[in-house]
Amino acid sequence: MNNKIIQILVLVVTILVVHSLYTFWIDPQVLMLELAAAESGSILPRSFYIIVKDLEQELCIILFIWGVYLCIEKILKIASQAYLFDVDFLKDISKGSSDGADDSDDSAPVVLNVSETLEAIDRLPDDIKSTPLVQISSSALRRYAITGSIQNASEAIEPGLEGLAIRNEGEIAVLKYITWAIPSIGFLGTVRGIGQAMAQAEGAVEGNIGPMTASLGVAFNSTFVALMISIVLMLFLSFLQRTQDDQLVRVQDYCERYLIRRISEAHR
Repeated sequence: MNNKIIQILVLVVTILVVHSLYTFWIDPQVLMLELAAAESGSILPRSFYIIVKDLEQELCIILFIWGVYLCIEKILKIASQAYLFDVDFLKDISKGSSDGADDSDDSAPVVLNVSETLEAIDRLPDDIKSTPLVQISSSALRRYAITGSIQNASEAIEPGLEGLAIRNEGEIAVLKYITWAIPSIGFLGTVRGIGQAMAQAEGAVEGNIGPMTASLGVAFNSTFVALMISIVLMLFLSFLQRTQDDQLVRVQDYCERYLIRRISEAHR
């Protein structure tokens, strides 16, 4: 199934689950607290249910859960490909594609047969062949096969890394929007709450401050929840960006160490 479809399905499920929690758990608790406060003539207590009871908080929680899922999904995807950096797959491919090669001496320098190595890469499983490391390595090998120039092969790595950086930036565009949208939704709740409070100012002057206090509670609670959620989500996003940057550095180091150096040794 397409990854974007899965992400949309996760969002839909998150909306249904969070709204169900509000319908069957939070809203009944809020109603009980409001009835108790009305009977005793006191103001609403500052409990968890009162803080998160409004629509703005519900939307922020939905976006937060979805954003955390997107971060974890991308981090796990990068982590699942990290094993390639710990193995010399170019060496294994070269040995596997060399008929009659002597595999007894693992310390012997590996001489890459470019055409056979490219053919072996094309035969790799799609989940390995589609990884950034294999794609950039094969791109550099193809450039070398066409031009025979080590410099051209080395220069082919840089556009691949730039393309990977652009792709990484595009993948977190939705996450950046979510981290912007959550505080904005909180501020909308603040504006709504203050607007309701101003509309009830006449009653507060007459001594009935309950409705005005409740409206101000909407204003401050929505901002409080949105800012708290944004802090946590930004931590996940920062960790994801660091993971993506580490991937770029490791791809470049791997290509220089195992690809360009071997091609250079073959010309000596």
